[in-house]
Amino acid sequence: MTLRRIELPSRRQFLVIAASTAIPILGGIARPYLSLAAEHPLITHGLQSGDVDIDSGIVWARADRPARMQVEVATTDSFKDLIHGAFVDALPESDFTAKLKINGLPSGQDIFYRVRFQDLSSPTIIGESMVGQFRTGPRDKRSISFIWSGDQAGQGWGIDEARGGMRTYATMLRNRPDFFLHSGDHIYADIPLQPEVKLPNGEIWKNLLVEEKAKPAETLAEFRGNWKYNLLDKNLLAFNAEIPTVSQWDDHEVLDNWWPGEPLTRAVHQRRKYCVANGRCALHRRTLFRSKQSCISGFRSVLGTCLGPHPRRNRHAKQHRQDFWTAGCLHQGPPEGPQPFGEPERRAAVFRSRQD
Repeated sequence: MTLRRIELPSRRQFLVIAASTAIPILGGIARPYLSLAAEHPLITHGLQSGDVDIDSGIVWARADRPARMQVEVATTDSFKDLIHGAFVDALPESDFTAKLKINGLPSGQDIFYRVRFQDLSSPTIIGESMVGQFRTGPRDKRSISFIWSGDQAGQGWGIDEARGGMRTYATMLRNRPDFFLHSGDHIYADIPLQPEVKLPNGEIWKNLLVEEKAKPAETLAEFRGNWKYNLLDKNLLAFNAEIPTVSQWDDHEVLDNWWPGEPLTRAVHQRRKYCVANGRCALHRRTLFRSKQSCISGFRSVLGTCLGPHPRRNRHAKQHRQDFWTAGCLHQGPPEGPQPFGEPERRAAVFRSRQD
């Protein structure tokens, strides 16, 4: 399943369409019959939003089966002022993940989105909703705040639940930034975790372990498992639901010190070629890039300001920009490479960060 632009209907159009297809009306909102039986679809790894600008944003979620992700959008958490509704399917080839670009949003506004999944094999079975939020960028000149970090669960340091997990995310959430800039190394696919790490003071760091983190990732399932591992942390889940992210790619999402232009023709590189293809598939499905350009040679911030490319991402970019995206998923079915829908429009407004 590839990310695609969806122009959303107005509230009036949404209700007219629903009525014409004989969908019952519950509480003034067009909804199919709702079943919360034990077999209802689950949101397995929380909600995420990202790549937000002055009038749009991307939302992400993952189901536990083939399902249709239904998204409702409002400017209040009561959802009495529903302004948009849209859907996209989460299918096996994308590991049941789905992401949707929401257009036509008001600028400088807190946006609330409500997500649930509808079972594709039994459309009357619909799961419980989760609510997330983000803030669109302002059109006028005003102060903003953002936080940046990177290198997540790397160098052998995983989630130690006894120490509270990834507590930095809880600290960042308390600061309520407009967005979070993740400067790469979202995962360390090439560095496995050990059960315990001895600290200099004699204490023991105890990593939460999953099968996919027991060895360097090679298969698509192992790369996907590295991304899912981070989402076992309650702090990160809470942060993702309320703060949008702008993502940079570094290298450990695939392999240490790899870049899109690295030659992959010699025998020594064959394992790397395999990892690159599968790492690329997992990367695109778990981050909220809106185009190829966003990932390879630079990106625009969620508020339209160009913050600049990561040096490694721009290495040999002109001659090798396509390598990362055209490799395909080796031995794992059809590639999941992104289908671009054009570069984001350059925003005229310039923003300055908030001075505390």
